[in-house]
Amino acid sequence: MIRNSFIILPKVGPRRELTLWQEGVLDWDDFLCRGHMKGFSKARKSDLDQCLNTADSFLAKGESGYFSSLLPTVEQWRLFESFKEDCAYLDIETDGLGGDSVVTMVSVHRHGHTTTLVRGLGLSSTALEEALKGTKMLVTYNGASFDLPRLHKEFPFTVPRVPHFDLRHGCGRLDWKGGLKEVEKRLGIARPREVEFVTGEEAVYLWHLWQRKGSENALKLLMRYNVEDTRNLEEVARHVHRGLVLRAKEAMAHGR
Repeated sequence: MIRNSFIILPKVGPRRELTLWQEGVLDWDDFLCRGHMKGFSKARKSDLDQCLNTADSFLAKGESGYFSSLLPTVEQWRLFESFKEDCAYLDIETDGLGGDSVVTMVSVHRHGHTTTLVRGLGLSSTALEEALKGTKMLVTYNGASFDLPRLHKEFPFTVPRVPHFDLRHGCGRLDWKGGLKEVEKRLGIARPREVEFVTGEEAVYLWHLWQRKGSENALKLLMRYNVEDTRNLEEVARHVHRGLVLRAKEAMAHGR
């Protein structure tokens, strides 16, 4: 989808992009091969051609960070197909649900392997930076509002500034209601029985059991819960991306 995107261009918003699609300009190649385009002066067309050539160069080199400031946050899903092999699926736990809560656990799922870092047992800026090394895109569920702000606060300059696919926003655009577990059920994704009904509130309780009473069983259950949250993001992302692509293609075909 990124090569179908024109909102990366200066002063080209969603409406202008839709107009381009309606006019049969569906990707960067279509734009570049046209000498004259309605609504663009010769000089402006030349400038935009250069912008697209530059974007194409960065895309070919796998430089995802270049697009972070060009695409609105809610549109960064368009990069998923290009960078899905280098995505990091991320989820955190905290010791409370308020704004003053601290991060207790971070899981990062990449290349089929999940790394879980626990406060007091290895969670640090260095460990988190290593777990995310080489990441070209982050995928979370509600991470824009919850996970990433907390990580940036507690571990500044550690989380890479790369495009972010927040599945909560994507699900909202598809009219898929509820949190991550509700979306999983919608998609037929089953969790192991021991964590099937664990909630965010219970996750906080499990952490306090570990902290106050040293319950290793509580810590193990919390880690399993966090790992399931993180691993399942990969499958959910594929479904959400597919839905968003179909939605965009309908817009291209019908101008809606």
